[in-house]
Amino acid sequence: MKEHPHTEETQADAEPRVSASELERARILDACERKDIDKLKDIAIAPGGFLSDHLRSRSWPILLGFDAGVVSDISKDVSNSWTHLPRHRDEEQVKLDVDRSFVYYPNDNSQAQLEGKKAELSDLITQVLRQQPYLCYFQGYHDICQVLLLVLPASLRTLAVSRLSVLRIRDFMLPTLAPAIVQLRLIPDLLHAVDPGLCAHLSRNEPYFALSDTLTMFAHNVQRYSDIARLFDALIAREQVFSIYVFTQIVLRRRDELLEHEEPDMLHFALSKLPPDLDLDAVIAEAARLFDKHPPESLRSWRRISSASVLKTTRDVKALGRQSLQDGHDFFDRQVRELRWAERRQKIARVAWANRTLLFTLLVGVSAIYLRKTPAWAGLLAWTARLVSRS
Repeated sequence: MKEHPHTEETQADAEPRVSASELERARILDACERKDIDKLKDIAIAPGGFLSDHLRSRSWPILLGFDAGVVSDISKDVSNSWTHLPRHRDEEQVKLDVDRSFVYYPNDNSQAQLEGKKAELSDLITQVLRQQPYLCYFQGYHDICQVLLLVLPASLRTLAVSRLSVLRIRDFMLPTLAPAIVQLRLIPDLLHAVDPGLCAHLSRNEPYFALSDTLTMFAHNVQRYSDIARLFDALIAREQVFSIYVFTQIVLRRRDELLEHEEPDMLHFALSKLPPDLDLDAVIAEAARLFDKHPPESLRSWRRISSASVLKTTRDVKALGRQSLQDGHDFFDRQVRELRWAERRQKIARVAWANRTLLFTLLVGVSAIYLRKTPAWAGLLAWTARLVSRS
């Protein structure tokens, strides 16, 4: 009987092959099924992230610390009771910002469809703020919420935005942006560790140029929906501080361009705009390597970050799943107390400096009495008082 040497190969070829994308999809679904945070973190850094909005709807809730299935069932029985809650103090600003939303995407919707999405966005933000009335709205918050609205089904949006707001971007929703400014100090520290020359060149500008991107999770400046959804995969899967590493890595990739700018104003303008042709997969992978090589604890400004800051309370992504909205509220209250105490210290210091001559005169008098008018000490204090009065 004549053999057919290619029979086995022909049979193998006849079997359906599983594509790489199908294997990756199965890998994501398996990680979601097992709620494997570590695996989801790895996938979020890999090229393509979670690949599709359907898979993001499965992954993001797990990373934000809630069970999508339970929330979906509950939401069917929940009425619009939030509409009867007291108005939030920032609702007028919310309306102004929502009117300016959906500028870049989606770009295949009719005007009527866009108006419908704006109404949904307004309700989403208003509901979250009324249910967490202590939070302070900031301009650009609507950009973040817009992404979650487009990615997630309606039943998951409110809890996703609430947990993101209270547990991930809480520092930006305090009564002042001072904690957000403190976070920006980590950027020069990172740049100095990697590229001291570029750091020195940029040091003529305060790192305020990074505020818009870090504040809005890059949603304000990234113009393609596929790009911002993919970037959110990494930002939601990783520690909150990871956005600092992403911004720093973008700066490092633009080294030659930035060194060409000598004027501080032009440099600030260039840094505050993202280049349109960013290779986000490469940026994210490089930022992850930068994070591993220079963890936040190695940066000088890390010690200035409050222990109640989201940068430290989400340092372990798994901890997020164990934190409740009440935990976030408690952290918020701690940060507010710290801010008020810092403001009081600054006020006392300003008053003391403004009245330094009077205070020093009193010090001289008290010291003279205490030292029993010792001529040498009295003379020294009098000379110091005259010196202070001239300053």
